[in-house]
Amino acid sequence: MVDTFNASRPVLLTYFGLSEYEIALFSSIYIWASALTQPLFGWLSDRMGPRWLAGGGVLWMTVFYSLALTLPGNAGLICLIIAALGSSAFHPVGTVQAALRGREIMKGREATSTSLFFTAGQMGHFVGPIITGLILAYLKVPGMYILPLVSIPIGLGILYQLRDNHPHPQPEKTVISRRNRAGWIFILLLMMVATLQSWAQANMVNLIPKYIKDLGQSATIYGSMAGLFMGGSALGNVIGGHFADRYPKRFVAALALLFSSVPIFLISRIGWSGWLYVLVPLAGAGTGAVHSIMVVLAQRIIPGGMALASGLILGFIFSSGALGLIYTGHLAELYGFPYVLTLTTGMVLVASPLALLLKE
Repeated sequence: MVDTFNASRPVLLTYFGLSEYEIALFSSIYIWASALTQPLFGWLSDRMGPRWLAGGGVLWMTVFYSLALTLPGNAGLICLIIAALGSSAFHPVGTVQAALRGREIMKGREATSTSLFFTAGQMGHFVGPIITGLILAYLKVPGMYILPLVSIPIGLGILYQLRDNHPHPQPEKTVISRRNRAGWIFILLLMMVATLQSWAQANMVNLIPKYIKDLGQSATIYGSMAGLFMGGSALGNVIGGHFADRYPKRFVAALALLFSSVPIFLISRIGWSGWLYVLVPLAGAGTGAVHSIMVVLAQRIIPGGMALASGLILGFIFSSGALGLIYTGHLAELYGFPYVLTLTTGMVLVASPLALLLKE
């Protein structure tokens, strides 16, 4: 539900008539509002338990998303940014809960369980643009109140499920120390791979709706394309998490990024075609397969509690992608979206060999 809210944003902004640069700028501010506060919410969760941050995060989004639909102009856009704080509160908590379930009931397969959690979120990214496109095409903006109405029982259900509110377990020791130079090199490499992967995904999911609209397609079509990309990303996340628990995580990440370069490059060359219904989800699968691998590696090596580590890596992934998106949004206006896609192909091709340098 959280990521259904998040994923409706690019289609909603496209419907409101914003330009490529305005969509990129506003989306970046939205993502930063969510990303940069995640370490804080993770730190709080490690100390006060997950209940109010998880359930309250969903209900927070419900309230401010509704206000964003109600208030006109800039006031509505500001409320939409404030709604992003609900996503920020929810994600570190949910990530830790997923990893703990993997350790306890899936025989230590934390990459698989974490990938299932992110797959649920990416399914929200899959259905969010499609639902938003259909609602806007047939019911206009008033129909968008359907999403907040659906989210209310979900938020209340989380508050009930986490009523025991056990704080997250603290690690017995940290893997990294001031003298552990190799550990800091690992974190730097992880940040570089995370930046390139996140930037590539941000380019695709935020700018594809505008690109498809400019090719003369309706809200139903460009909403479906954004949804197909995240649907492919969800499937790739499950596959990547499964293989990462069986084979070295760095090899799985490197191969997935290398694979994603092919459909992204082809999309940059063919314009509007029925092949986009195949190539777009394949691009999502390749880039999405890496996400849970990076989070699990970060939880193992970043000092502090699990939720703090999750908040730090997730915050960095989302904010770095948002920062790059501002630049590529400007490039899209100057040179066109095919140029940005070619640049995105280069990003994943650089990230692939860097992923091979990561250690378990």
